[in-house]
Amino acid sequence: MSHIHWYPGHIAKAERALKEKLNLVDVILEVLDARIPKSSSYGDTKALFKDKPRIVLLNKCDLSDDTLNLKWKKRIEEKEGVVCLLTSNGSQKDTNLIINKILEVSKPITEKMVAKGLLPRPVRVMVAGMPNVGKSSTINRLIKKAKTKTGARAGVTRQQQWVRVHEKIELLDTPGIIPMAQPNQEAALKLACVNSIGENAYDNEHVARELLRLLIGKYEKNVRAYYKLEDEENGAQPEITIENIALRRNWIVKDGMPDVTRCSQFILSNFRDGKIGKITLDEYEY
Repeated sequence: MSHIHWYPGHIAKAERALKEKLNLVDVILEVLDARIPKSSSYGDTKALFKDKPRIVLLNKCDLSDDTLNLKWKKRIEEKEGVVCLLTSNGSQKDTNLIINKILEVSKPITEKMVAKGLLPRPVRVMVAGMPNVGKSSTINRLIKKAKTKTGARAGVTRQQQWVRVHEKIELLDTPGIIPMAQPNQEAALKLACVNSIGENAYDNEHVARELLRLLIGKYEKNVRAYYKLEDEENGAQPEITIENIALRRNWIVKDGMPDVTRCSQFILSNFRDGKIGKITLDEYEY
């Protein structure tokens, strides 16, 4: 398997800065990609966030498997003892739900301040997660206008800033967190598939081939239907490969060879946009 180099320097710096600011924060709003709920998590969140109250958002749930969304939500709530919400970047429906859950989770903190005779202040919330899981888009949805910089590339948000999203809530928008070391190349591969790793860290053809390998296991029908790789006249099914997909689209380069470079990017874009279907790459585990 081709190695994925995936730890940009600015993210290491952001992680150090995030740890320094933890003392300023009351609640953690952890954003995960619902297509890879395990691979997009920090891992040892208890060590990172200590005893801070935490709400987990399984974001981009409109792109992931509906049945597995519910299973992962239940697993996270039961195993980690936190509130878990299913959210989508393109939906305003969850805005009030998120705000109400933040206020609910932070109520003991507010009550403690009042008991000490302190004037109530806005609850301070840290938004954390891997690059491109939808942190800035989540904040933009909460404040109903784009005050934070967003984009489709990994690591667009580079600086931390406080954003007032409610009269009782302030959010600290932070860059994505990636562990100092990630020996698990399967997790790195899945992060590349959902575009949470900078494109310079991997080869598109390698990632596209590995993505097809993952999809064939549980979503072969989706792949065959979308790329028209169903039964041929002799009853045989063509192999699901980048080459065959390119040939189906008549993408040919020199000497009649399939255009693998163009088709690799095409396959990755199709998956990221949800065109192949609602897919979860992480195997469910309880």
